[in-house]
Amino acid sequence: MRQALLISFLSLLTLGSFGQPSHSSYQAGEHLQYRAVYNWGVLWLNAGTVDFYVRDTVFKGEAACKLESIGRSFPTYDWFFKVRDTFVSLISCTSQKPLYFTRKTYEGGYEVDNWVHYNYSKQQLIAKTENSEKPPTLDTLPLMEDVYDVISGVYHARNISFEHCRINDTLPIKLIIDGGVEQLYLRYLGREILKTRDNRSFRTIKFSSLLVKGTIFKGGENLTVWVTDDRNHIPIMVEASILVGNVKALFVDAKGLKYPMEAEIIK
Repeated sequence: MRQALLISFLSLLTLGSFGQPSHSSYQAGEHLQYRAVYNWGVLWLNAGTVDFYVRDTVFKGEAACKLESIGRSFPTYDWFFKVRDTFVSLISCTSQKPLYFTRKTYEGGYEVDNWVHYNYSKQQLIAKTENSEKPPTLDTLPLMEDVYDVISGVYHARNISFEHCRINDTLPIKLIIDGGVEQLYLRYLGREILKTRDNRSFRTIKFSSLLVKGTIFKGGENLTVWVTDDRNHIPIMVEASILVGNVKALFVDAKGLKYPMEAEIIK
C-alpha cells in the first residue's frame, strides 16, 4: 500500500467510535486548516497544508453533505516531494452514512485515481482503483456495517461521545482504502492539556491508533491524535512515527464552526 506524507494525515485524523454518535459536531460552511510538518530531532520542516471543507450538495436527487479535503505541498518543498491531493466524500444529511468517495492524488510522481460507491440496497461496495503501478480495476465487496472511507470516517468520529471511555479502551474500526477494507483499532489515552508550537493551549482528548505499514510508516501503534475536548472534536495535532523522524499535522485555524471553540485556554 502506497502511503505518502500529506495524504497520510487524512487517514491519521480518522478516530473511530467508542460509542454511538450523540450529536452533529459540524455544519455546512465549516473550514479547518492544518500545517503539515516533518520533525527529525531539532529539525522542523513546514512541508505543506491540508484544508477540510463542509458544504451542502445533492446526490441522486437527495440532500447530501460534501466533505472535501485538499492537501498541497509548499512550492519550496515541491522539488523534493510534490503533493497535490483531493479527497471528496458525500454523506447522507440524515443518517450521515457515506454515499460516494473519490480520491485524486499526486505524490512525488505517484498518482492515484480511486472512487467508491456505497450501494445500501444491495449491501455492496463498488470500488474503482487505479494508480501509477496498476491499471484500473473494478471490485465488488460486501458492504459490512460501519465501513467508512478516510474522509467520512473523520467526520463520523467527531460525532462520538467520549464521556464513558476508560484509559486503554480499544475499539476496532473498518476503513476502505485502495480497494480493500482494512481492520484497524484505536486506543483511548485520556484527557490532556496540549500546548502547540504557536503557544496556544487546548483541553484535548488523546488517542493512539494502529497504522498500516507502508512506504513511510513503520506500522504498529505509532500514531497519536489530540482532539478538542468540546462539542466540536476538532483534531489539534496528529503525530506519527515514520522510518526516519516524525510527521505531524498541526491545527492552524477554524471557520464556520457549529459550536464555540470552548476547548482553547485563553490566558
